[in-house]
Amino acid sequence: MKYLSLSVENGIAQVRLDRPDKLNALTLDTLDELIRTARQLKKDRTLRAVVIAGEGPSFCAGLDIAGTLKTPARVAKAFVPAPWRGTNTFQEACWAWRRIPVPVIAAVTGHCYGGGIQIALAADFRFATPDSKWSVLEGKWGIIPDMTGVRSLTEIVGPDVAKRLTMTAEQFSGAEAHRLGLVTELDAEPLKAATAFAESLLSRSPDALAAAKRLVDGALTGSARRTFARERWEQLRLLRLPNTGALRRAVLKKSDPEFGPRARRMRLWP
Repeated sequence: MKYLSLSVENGIAQVRLDRPDKLNALTLDTLDELIRTARQLKKDRTLRAVVIAGEGPSFCAGLDIAGTLKTPARVAKAFVPAPWRGTNTFQEACWAWRRIPVPVIAAVTGHCYGGGIQIALAADFRFATPDSKWSVLEGKWGIIPDMTGVRSLTEIVGPDVAKRLTMTAEQFSGAEAHRLGLVTELDAEPLKAATAFAESLLSRSPDALAAAKRLVDGALTGSARRTFARERWEQLRLLRLPNTGALRRAVLKKSDPEFGPRARRMRLWP
């Protein structure tokens, strides 16, 4: 059974967690679908942005623990990491969205608990309603976030707040999530706002957006020297790409740019 839907229009992919009767709680099948969909989108060089949301009133209430534990052998298999990626199924279901070289925007309404937060944090931007409900819920069950959430939380809010949210499993509003830095922008209609933001990025070079995402994500863990070297490499590459020239000509002519597909990534970073 499919618990994820995908449509693409004008270069913007609309991804929906599609289990509204269960508040879009995650199953192992959903995790597999998240991975397959992210990898499919990553290969599409005409893709310009991704908006991910939940069908119904909620974004995602986290992992369907009761349903998942009915298949212990499958759970055990899902815990085994792929040696060439360093992530298991639970982790790759989130981290695969960070590997997509276009802006990924999460639109959050209702519940955003546990694994739901970890999916939202895998996006580059998060738009949410002020009254949405957030919680690093794993602590309630005596466990920890294990879908890359520890890394994402710490990057965004710092170690002390990440520890507090993880240890207490406290519930907080979208407004508080915005104050903490987890939410990029508050809006009564986050899906509409997220899509409008994605559309605004269509006037920017897809190659520059991909480079910016790589550089900023890499700067979080790399040394300053390595980041500076990557800056130089990306800039030299961008100056030679057709989409950069198309944007430059459009700016000079005060016209809309006509971009081609995103350039293939060259794995020659220092």
